[in-house]
Amino acid sequence: MSIPRRITVLIAASAVVALCVPVALGQSLYDRKNAVDSRISGLKDAIGHAKAREGVLTSEISDASSRIDALGSNISVLTDKLAALERDLAAHRSRLARLEARLREQAATLRRLTQQHAVAQRRLEGRLVELYKSNEASELEILLQAQTFSDLLEQLDYFRAIGQQDKRIADTIKRLQVEMRLAKQQTAATTAEVSRATAILAQKTEEERAARAELLARQAALASARSSKQSLLADVRDQRSASEGELDALLATSSELAAAIQGAQSSGGSSGGGTPSASGFIWPVSGPITSGYGPRWGRMHEGIDISAPGGTPIRAAAGGRVIVAGWMGGYGNLVVIDHGGGLATAYAHQSAIYVGVGQQVAQGHVIGAVGSTGHSTGNHLHFEVRVNGSAVNPLNYL
Repeated sequence: MSIPRRITVLIAASAVVALCVPVALGQSLYDRKNAVDSRISGLKDAIGHAKAREGVLTSEISDASSRIDALGSNISVLTDKLAALERDLAAHRSRLARLEARLREQAATLRRLTQQHAVAQRRLEGRLVELYKSNEASELEILLQAQTFSDLLEQLDYFRAIGQQDKRIADTIKRLQVEMRLAKQQTAATTAEVSRATAILAQKTEEERAARAELLARQAALASARSSKQSLLADVRDQRSASEGELDALLATSSELAAAIQGAQSSGGSSGGGTPSASGFIWPVSGPITSGYGPRWGRMHEGIDISAPGGTPIRAAAGGRVIVAGWMGGYGNLVVIDHGGGLATAYAHQSAIYVGVGQQVAQGHVIGAVGSTGHSTGNHLHFEVRVNGSAVNPLNYL
C-alpha cells in the first residue's frame, strides 16, 4: 500500500526541519546546506530513475497488451479452424459408423443366403439318394411308358420344370455369393479409407487443440506479467510522487539556507581585497575544462571541472576571507572564499588544504592542491562561483 502524498510531504517537511536544527556544536550553515543539497541531488536522481523506469514499464505494458491482442486474434482463427475440423471429424465418424453397420448387414445377409443354399443343396442330395435307393425308373423308362403323345409331352415338361427350378436356385445362390463378396470387399475398402481419413483428421484436430491450448497459456502468462508490471508501475509512481513532495520541501529549505549564508557573508565583512583585480578573476589552475556549468546526468552541475594533475597548486581566484576549509560531503576537501558583496568562490576535491577558516588570502594565494576527494572520478578541480549563495556560471568571471 502506497503512502498518501500529503503524509509523505509532512514527513519530508519534518525531515527538513530536523536538518535546519543544529545537531552539533559548531555546525556551520554550509554544512547544513550541503547536507540538504546532497539530499536534493539524490532525490533528483531518484526521480529521474523513477521516470525512466515508468517509461520502460509503460512500454513493456503496451508491448504485452499488443501481444495479448495478437494472440487473441490467433486464438480466434484457431478456434474457428478447430470447430471446422471437429465438424469434419464428426461427419467422418458418422460415415464410418454407417459403413460398419452396412458391412454387418451385408455379412448377415450373406450368412442367411449361404444357409438357404446349404438347405437346398441337402434337399437335392437327399432326393437323389432316395431315387437311387428306391430303384425308380429312369427318365427314359418313364418316357417309354407313356401311352399317348400327350402323356409324353406332360412327362417332358415335368422333368424340364424340375431341372430349371434347380438351375435357378443354383444360379441365384451363385450370383448372390459373387455380389456379396464384391460388396463386402468394397465396403471393407471404403471402411478402411474412411478409417484412415478419420485417424488423420483426429490427429490434426488434436494438434490444433494443443496449439490453441499453448496460445491460451501464453496469453494467460502475458496477462499475468502485464498485471504485475502495472502494479509495479503504480508503486514506482507512488515512490516518485513521494520523492517529489520531499524534494519540494527540501528546495524551500535550501533557499532558506542560501539566505542564511548570504546573511553570514554580509555580517562577516571582508578586508582581503573584495574587489576583483583589473583583469578579473584569475584561473585557479591551468588546464582544460572537462565538464561545464549546467545540467549533467539529470541534475545541475553548479560549477566547472578543470583537469590538472594531482598535487597541482590551487590559487585563489580573487582576494577574500576563507569561510569554509574542510571536508564537506561530495565536495571532499573544500575551500570557500568570501570576496564581499555577496560574491564567493568554492574549490572542491582538494588533496590538501593550506588555509584555515577566517584567514585572509590575496588573489593568487595558494590555498590547496588538486586531488580527487569526495564524489570524484579522477584528479581535477571543481570550481564554483556563487552570488548571494546561488551558483552562477564561473566562466562569466574568469
